[in-house]
Amino acid sequence: MSRRHLVMLLALGAVWGASFMFIKIGDRELHPITLVGFRMGLGALTLVPIVLLTVGARRTGRELRAAAGPLIVTGLLNSAIPIFAITWAETRIDSGLTAIIQASAPLFTALLALRFSYDERVRGSRLAGLVVGFAGVALLVGGRPGGEIVPALAVVFSALCYAAAGLYAGRRLRGISPLVTALGTLTAATIATLPLALFQLPSHMTGWKVTASVLTLGIAGTGLGYILYYGLIAGAGASRAILITYLVPTFALVYGAVLLGEPVTGAAIGGLALVLAGVGLGTGAVHLGRRRLASSET
Repeated sequence: MSRRHLVMLLALGAVWGASFMFIKIGDRELHPITLVGFRMGLGALTLVPIVLLTVGARRTGRELRAAAGPLIVTGLLNSAIPIFAITWAETRIDSGLTAIIQASAPLFTALLALRFSYDERVRGSRLAGLVVGFAGVALLVGGRPGGEIVPALAVVFSALCYAAAGLYAGRRLRGISPLVTALGTLTAATIATLPLALFQLPSHMTGWKVTASVLTLGIAGTGLGYILYYGLIAGAGASRAILITYLVPTFALVYGAVLLGEPVTGAAIGGLALVLAGVGLGTGAVHLGRRRLASSET
């Protein structure tokens, strides 16, 4: 990986890791659907001029019309529903824990591929990775107090949504520019959430921290985050871009502990280790023993 792409990867990890902290701050004064609606809208608006300049208005319009149905489904599965689940969950559980559980999304991708995508099916050490990773999720969810189990499961559900959306988009959005896909899905998510958000506006002007959090989530965490992510895929390849899965929960855990005073428990560290080990094995990013040696000799 080049130095430029490494910087992009670290920047994206820092931005997306901070998103969980900004959600926590936004939840202090905003209803979760309001936070999500404005976040989606700001993200879409941030992408509009960039997509038009990069892809062109004519091609953008043509691709949006051609893939309208799949873009709507992906927008709901990949943005509106999981981000609302995460935002609601953070009204009840720590931001760092939320990020760790959400990092299990690649595990669900591998699990769903066993049934729905023959090309992505996992065997051997990758299958063992699923077991290890889901053991970490079970540790994190099962160790929650009674009142926190449902929000923790909501984050697990968000990870499942991300996985399903990835497999669906891989089949139905082939040939569509990644930036157009990002714009189309965020626009669909905005249409789905913003009307509801307007009915849940607070009765008072929000404080500057909450306002800044919403702006940062929408512009940086959503709009610019997509640009960095798709730039990584295009320049360094999807196998390198998947490394973001390892960075986001680590950044989020540090932000939560240092800036929000959230406790870092042994269960959180153990769960993080198991989830990331499972993701590494389950996605094929890490190999075991002989297979790793063989690959290094070729």
